[in-house]
Parts: sequence; structure tokens; C-alpha cells
Amino acid sequence: MYGIELLVEEHNNVLFFTDILRKVSALIVEGKEVEVAFLRECVDFGRDYSENQHHGKEEKILFQHMLDKLGPVAEKLIRTGMLVEHDLGRYYMAKLLEATDKYETDKSMEVKLDIICHATGYADLLRRHIDKENTVVYTFAERMLSDEDKEMINKETEEFEKEASENNIQVKYTTWLKEAANKLSL
Repeated sequence: MYGIELLVEEHNNVLFFTDILRKVSALIVEGKEVEVAFLRECVDFGRDYSENQHHGKEEKILFQHMLDKLGPVAEKLIRTGMLVEHDLGRYYMAKLLEATDKYETDKSMEVKLDIICHATGYADLLRRHIDKENTVVYTFAERMLSDEDKEMINKETEEFEKEASENNIQVKYTTWLKEAANKLSL
């Protein structure tokens, strides 16, 4: 199913991003200078790629079809599970940006700790979240949705991706991941 295959592919990019966040955090613990501009790029990736691009497809397309068609099990799984965790991810990105902004005027250990806490909290959340989506949510959707629903999800995903392609979203962020990996020797 194209829609889900693409989401899994994007999960691989997001998981690599969590490696980047953990590496940046480890470097700060080791005493390296906090690179504010790079942290802002990380927040941009988290917000634009993970949130707008990836979660946009999940929330507007896949999850909506599941909620519309699969009843109380999907309702519980999506509303009290996946969407709550999406909101928690938004919180971590907002707090990471807030700590990064504060670091420009306050280079204290407490602010560094806030940066590390929010970066690694986001990374841990997404690693667990992605595992649940890949092994539970997506398999449930593939098993329970009708062929007609799956085709509609694929079509809507293609339309979503067409707009993203016109704005070079995938290319921009996969290129950034490679550059970040080189920068951090990952």
C-alpha cells in the first residue's frame, strides 16, 4: 500500500533524525559548544518534515480514514494514542526552540540541560511512537481497511506528495539529513 509504504520510508528518515538529536546532545554533555544555528535547523526538520509533512499525511489521510471506517478500536488507538503522542512531539520541539533561543543570552548549564532534555525526550518519544505505528497502527489499517479505502488513501497521499514535491520538501530534508550526518560523523 503506497500510502503506508511512504510513511514507513519517512519513519526511517525521522529515526535517523533522532540519532542526530542524540549525537548533538552527547556532544553538549562532552563539553562541545552549543551550535544554535544547527539546533534551529533541527527544530525546522522536526516541525516541517516530521510534523507538517509526515504527521500531516497521517492525521489528514490515514488516521482520518481509520477513524471514519474502523470504529471504537481505531478511535481509541488514534485519539488517545497516536494523536496524543503527536502533540507531545510538538511540545518537545517548541521547548527545544525556546531553550535554544534562551541559550543565546544565557549559556548556563541549566539551559544546556533544557536543550538536552527536550532533544532527547523528542528522540525517545519518536522512537517508541514509530515502533507502535509500524507494528500496530499500520498493520491494523492494512488488515482492516477495505480495498476501496486503501486506494483512496493512496490517491490522497499521491496528491499530498505532489504538492510537497513542487515545494521540494522531501529533497530539502533528505539532503539536510545527509549534510547533518556528515557534520556529526554519523
